[in-house]
Amino acid sequence: MFDIGFSELLIIGVVALVVVGPERLPKLARMAGQWLGRLNRYVSQVKQDIDRDMRVEELRKMQQEMKDTAQKYEIMATETARKVEDGVAEERGQISEAMHALGTADGGGTVAEGKQAAGQVASGTSKAAGEAPVAADAAGVQAAPNEAVHAGSADHADKPQA
Repeated sequence: MFDIGFSELLIIGVVALVVVGPERLPKLARMAGQWLGRLNRYVSQVKQDIDRDMRVEELRKMQQEMKDTAQKYEIMATETARKVEDGVAEERGQISEAMHALGTADGGGTVAEGKQAAGQVASGTSKAAGEAPVAADAAGVQAAPNEAVHAGSADHADKPQA
């Protein structure tokens, strides 16, 4: 802090001894030590306050950066969701057009009938208007509409159907 050497301290001590006197010099030295201690504590307190303020400022900057980043990701997520929804809507429209085209090409069936037929195919019971049900044996082979299905019995395969 101050650039004071030993010789300078010795001169200050001798002057203080002459000026103050030998009786009051120990009290003066004690008082000077207390004042220096208070000064050191005050300086360290100021340093701590400055360090704390700097850390708080850094944390605020980091918090703002995090908020900005989160906002950017939120915007990106919203845009991506919108693009996906637009793509799904476009695909749904194309599927509806294809179903409509299939319905008109298959003999004038409606889109609702096409959806119903698709649901029946998915559940395994395909039955269109005016068709006989198609059955399958245990091996998964479909039989003709007029043939009966005999699951797993070979002795019935030789008998003619009526």
